[in-house]
Amino acid sequence: MAKNITLAIDEDLLDKVRVLAAMRRTSVNEMVRTYLQRLVEQEQERDEVTEELLKLSRESKAGMGDWRPSREDTYSGEPRFDRWR
Repeated sequence: MAKNITLAIDEDLLDKVRVLAAMRRTSVNEMVRTYLQRLVEQEQERDEVTEELLKLSRESKAGMGDWRPSREDTYSGEPRFDRWR
């Protein structure tokens, strides 16, 4: 069920959005609804990807052992990854 909301927008911005909506043959309401739907879908996708990465990390048989960079290496100012060289 659709719900109505009140949205405060600067008048100049609203005028521009109305023109844009007319050019796209849609409404400001539909543009806002579409934007919010995409925003939610992107967040859900990020959550799914993050969960999958965490799952792979937990289930991984690989390990780095006890390796840790030394304090000198960490604060040397040298790039830590080859792609940054």
